[in-house]
Amino acid sequence: MAGDPQMRASDADRDRAAALLREHHAAGRLTAEEFQERMDQAMEARTLGQLDALMTDLPAIDLNRLPGESVARGRPGPPMWTAGGGGPASRRPGPGAPAVVAVAGVIVAAYLVLGLVAGIWWIPWWLLVFIIPMVLRRRRR
Repeated sequence: MAGDPQMRASDADRDRAAALLREHHAAGRLTAEEFQERMDQAMEARTLGQLDALMTDLPAIDLNRLPGESVARGRPGPPMWTAGGGGPASRRPGPGAPAVVAVAGVIVAAYLVLGLVAGIWWIPWWLLVFIIPMVLRRRRR
């Protein structure tokens, strides 16, 4: 805490010290007993010097930094996208896509041949194109 060590501490100063102690405890720098002892002392502190004494053996922490900033990160790389997340990976065809396209193509070709040769145009081919690949996909699961 900056300022004159003899200056009286406010409730805000004690709350800030408590927040710092919580961060240090969460980071593993303080045991549960040390944390509780220092919290009690912070709540009873009357001067800024007493609050400063609680932090002398701990590194400085900026409470305004972004959460997780202290977590070590690897080399930055391309963004990770999850399926269905709206990123590029969600638009890529799955591993069975070529088989589905092939089956749909065979169905459409059979429909056209039957329509030209036998005159059967009433078959709802669009149902076959979508239903058969869906049935095949469910059987694989």
